[in-house]
Order: sequence, then structure tokens, then C-alpha cells
Amino acid sequence: MARTLEWKVRLHLFEEGSSTKAHVVLDTGTTTLTGRGTARGDPRGPNVPEISDELAVSRAMKDLAGQLARTASDDREDIRESLRRSVGG
Repeated sequence: MARTLEWKVRLHLFEEGSSTKAHVVLDTGTTTLTGRGTARGDPRGPNVPEISDELAVSRAMKDLAGQLARTASDDREDIRESLRRSVGG
């Protein structure tokens, strides 16, 4: 059975002082997850906003990926538990 789904991803970047913060929002239609990441400028080097943006976004995406993996694991366990209950009793 072929399926086609569209999940929406929004990326927000915020500058706060010498920090860049990123929020990556994943909307699956049934679940919304938000990953967060922060990067601080190197006080010993030149300020390169693009590098801070890249680091903050990569950290937010890593956070989001972890949440998505935990959600999948929890959902899998819920299904297994439901099957155990239906078979056992």
C-alpha cells in the first residue's frame, strides 16, 4: 500500500545578545514537536552570524530528532502493550 504524507517543518531563529536561538517545529498533522538549540558567539574570534545560525539550527534539529525517536519508541511500546493485553486477556 503506497502512502503519501506531508509533514510541515517551521524554523525560527532569534538573536538575543551574543546568542542565537533556533526553534524547529515539526507538525505531523497529529503531533507537534519543537526542537530547541542555542549557539553563542566565540568571544575570542570574529562574530560570524551565519556560523551561529548553523550551530543553533543543527542543535535544534538534533533535539527534535531525539524527541521524534522517543515518540516512535513510546508509540511502539504502547502497541506492544496493547497486543499483550488483547492476547492475554
